[in-house]
Amino acid sequence: MLMANGLKLLLEMWGFDVTLAHDGLAAVAAIRDVQPRAALVDLLMPRLDGLEVARRVRADARARAVFLVAMTGLAGPSDRSLIDSSGFDAHLVKPIDTQALRALLPAG
Repeated sequence: MLMANGLKLLLEMWGFDVTLAHDGLAAVAAIRDVQPRAALVDLLMPRLDGLEVARRVRADARARAVFLVAMTGLAGPSDRSLIDSSGFDAHLVKPIDTQALRALLPAG
């Protein structure tokens, strides 16, 4: 939760409106309801992991256009393949490089 709160503050400093969800089910609901241009999804969330969040978002016509960014400590080739096949548009390895994150996000 500390990382999420820190990222929220950083994104708000960059001018983004941020909605936090601390578990996978809440993340799917927030993405569906808010319909953000981009969503940062940690793969290790309670109740529903990030891979399933991506699958559900991609299956929902109301939310499938959201730019999904996976955030994880998994960095191997097989991990990357699994992340890509789940529907993510981008993948950032923790600790998150803030310059790489900013470059991925659409202009606020």
